Amino acid sequence: MMKRVLITGANSYIGTSFEQWNNEHGQMFSIDTLDMKSDAWQEYDFHGYDAVFHVAGIAHADVGNATEEQKALYYRVNTDLTIACAKKAKADGVGQFIFMSSMIVYGSSGKLGKSRRITADTQPDPENFYGDSKLKAEEGIRVLNDETFKVVVLRPPMIYGKGSKGNYPILAKMAAKLPVFPDIQNERSMLYIGNLCKFVSLLLQNEEQGTFFPQNAEYVQTSHMVQMIATAHHKKIHLTKLFDPAVILLSKIGGKFGRLADKAFGNMSYDMQMSVYPQEYRVYSLEESIQRTEQ
Repeated sequence: MMKRVLITGANSYIGTSFEQWNNEHGQMFSIDTLDMKSDAWQEYDFHGYDAVFHVAGIAHADVGNATEEQKALYYRVNTDLTIACAKKAKADGVGQFIFMSSMIVYGSSGKLGKSRRITADTQPDPENFYGDSKLKAEEGIRVLNDETFKVVVLRPPMIYGKGSKGNYPILAKMAAKLPVFPDIQNERSMLYIGNLCKFVSLLLQNEEQGTFFPQNAEYVQTSHMVQMIATAHHKKIHLTKLFDPAVILLSKIGGKFGRLADKAFGNMSYDMQMSVYPQEYRVYSLEESIQRTEQ
């Protein structure tokens, strides 16, 4: 029997992408979407749904310029709303609750040139209110987990794909315009939206519970990824170490531009063993995912 899935969070990149993926793969699930921007969602009947995929939230925080009011909003949406939604789902007899958390619960990227490899033994250590709001949501919903209500927490790294927001489109613009780009060695975990959608489908089919760390099968070096994006547009971009000292200096100075340098060229990766799953979900390679994103 086809599972019924309720996506809580209208017009989200991940939610709409999963709906599209489902339509393109034979409609494995019956999907409805619920807008969470007003309190009207509390009157919605969750009975009859096998799972809730909770993607409502705020991301991409400008942590250096946030007001106390903006910080409070992150906790209201990312923490309080998530917990309230999970409690309603459990009360209405939903069997599974999948929450989109983030790698951000471990803190920010490592400084440029410094290793930052997260292992199964690494403890969460949020550096700012965004990461903390996600971690507190995790803590608030895990206590609801039992035999009849299975809680899943996803901690993905940076998600990218056609129409995505965040750092990827910024790098894509650079790849389209710049003739040269810094050649800096770094290592980042990333997750293509198509691989994430496949993974979520497996979690739903297998009625999983627990914490998961999906990522692509390959680590990303920022300069190589920019080169791949340029190639997808039949454009050549030359990698050079001439700009490396300037980027390194920005990282050392800190501030807004220092954070940007670390975000682009710093290290932040999961140990690959953390992301292994009995069934293959990494159906798109890094190169193929970039081709699909840029087509």
